[in-house]
Amino acid sequence: MYSMKFSFFKTLFFFFCRILFRQFRNPKVLHRTVSNLHAAHNKYQKYTSLVHRSDLSDKTLIFNVEQVLLKSSSLFPYFMLVAFEAGGLLRAFALFILYPFICFIGGEMGLKIMVAVCFFGIKKDSFRVGRAVLPKFFLENVGLEIFEVLKRGGKRVAVTNMPQVMIESFLRDYLEIDHVVGKELKVFCGYFVGLIEERKQDLSVLQDILGEEKDSDHIIGISSLNHKLFLKYCKEVYLVRSTDKKSWQHLPRDKYPKPLIFHDGRLAFRPTLSDSLVMFMWVPFGLILAITRATVALTLPHKISIPALTFSGLLLTVTEPKTSHSFPNSKDCKKPQRLLYVCNHRTLLDPLYLSFTLKKNITAVTYSLSRMSELLAPIKTVRLTRNRDQDAKMMERLLNQGDLVICPEGTTCREPYLLRFSPLFAEMSDHIIPVASNTHVTMFYGTTAGGLKCLDPLFFLLNPSPNYTMQLLQGVCGLSTCNNGEKSRFDVANYVQSELGKALGFECTKLTRRDKYQILAGNDGIAAPIAKS
Repeated sequence: MYSMKFSFFKTLFFFFCRILFRQFRNPKVLHRTVSNLHAAHNKYQKYTSLVHRSDLSDKTLIFNVEQVLLKSSSLFPYFMLVAFEAGGLLRAFALFILYPFICFIGGEMGLKIMVAVCFFGIKKDSFRVGRAVLPKFFLENVGLEIFEVLKRGGKRVAVTNMPQVMIESFLRDYLEIDHVVGKELKVFCGYFVGLIEERKQDLSVLQDILGEEKDSDHIIGISSLNHKLFLKYCKEVYLVRSTDKKSWQHLPRDKYPKPLIFHDGRLAFRPTLSDSLVMFMWVPFGLILAITRATVALTLPHKISIPALTFSGLLLTVTEPKTSHSFPNSKDCKKPQRLLYVCNHRTLLDPLYLSFTLKKNITAVTYSLSRMSELLAPIKTVRLTRNRDQDAKMMERLLNQGDLVICPEGTTCREPYLLRFSPLFAEMSDHIIPVASNTHVTMFYGTTAGGLKCLDPLFFLLNPSPNYTMQLLQGVCGLSTCNNGEKSRFDVANYVQSELGKALGFECTKLTRRDKYQILAGNDGIAAPIAKS
């Protein structure tokens, strides 16, 4: 009896194996091409045949963002950015722990779980990640070849599985896409509840966008076999395979339709699953290391602190001019003869690193600084009032007491650009030393526009091996000794800006602190004045 049962199950097993084997040998069974779904009115072609078409200017191009535009189709890094930047470290860790389960479920349900983890309890009006953080990481993942094709289209419609608030700003503001069809999120009392709005279906939105064009021959779809949402509207469909995307190049910075000058957020890397694991493993050790570095910098003299910080991985590269600083004789000038160091602004630590470079304490004047940073600063800091007359008197008094450093940009900029220089410094001294500073971090940015500024130095010191470069340039004459007063203070400021730009390889702009904060935080970036006791 036992052998008969075993023989029966053995025969049944081999029967199913034969059926599966036949299916694998017959691609028509396993790979039911999407052309069979709408064979009456759709024509499916390879993506490569679209590249050489010259008649796209009068066509409407509908494409899928994840499967077509981005080289990597994984959504995890972008949801991790939302979880970390909008929700904090614990929420990001929760997403990381749940991600294997999300991958196991997959599909629409997996997407809903990620949305619930990342958005639940986040205030809608204060959600800035889609505008201030994500565009940088999206741009770095765009394929150059597909971007060149989309750029030639007449009207461009993007379809995505991601929530609209995550991707709309990137597509509209940086790639100049006409329409974006994404997931809408439910909101209760001004807060996201972590659920996708089911009432507003993507197909109905597409119908509203296309209007009378939905039966036209001018609609071309670009998608993959895994995404068939909008294909019934298209007369022609071009399929992108994973092998096509592997051969694409990343969109270079000089081909961005709109330059990426400002962005916010703490994470300096694209948080893939493996890189996120490294970050979570590093943070406990990094906190101890950051506190140790800060303690050494605040308490020990330069001769001891500099070698100790270098040993901890905090690197400082100093470049000095080949010839000594020479200034014209200005005996009749009433300006103080102290040195005024003019530095571009990368982090709050610029004046401190300049102090390490010179191996002496100098006074730093700042446009805004948190009370915590002022209390902990190992060098003297003085806050400017943004009143020109008051600030001029204050700087003149400080220069009478010793050397001074100022960052005339008024705010930090992460990308290789210099913001407009405030010209006040040109009137303060005839002994101006331009200082070109630059930083390199691998894990966390040490600046923020919307977060807590008092934590900026901590996040910078959290990096495994942050690198600072300080380059002292040739001295520049002040306003009173420049061509007998023929040049204006604006000419001097622009000249110093251009010299720093050349030394760093940065592009000079006319953008200001206000422009930065309007883009990233929706305000003018003016800190409330501190009440006098």
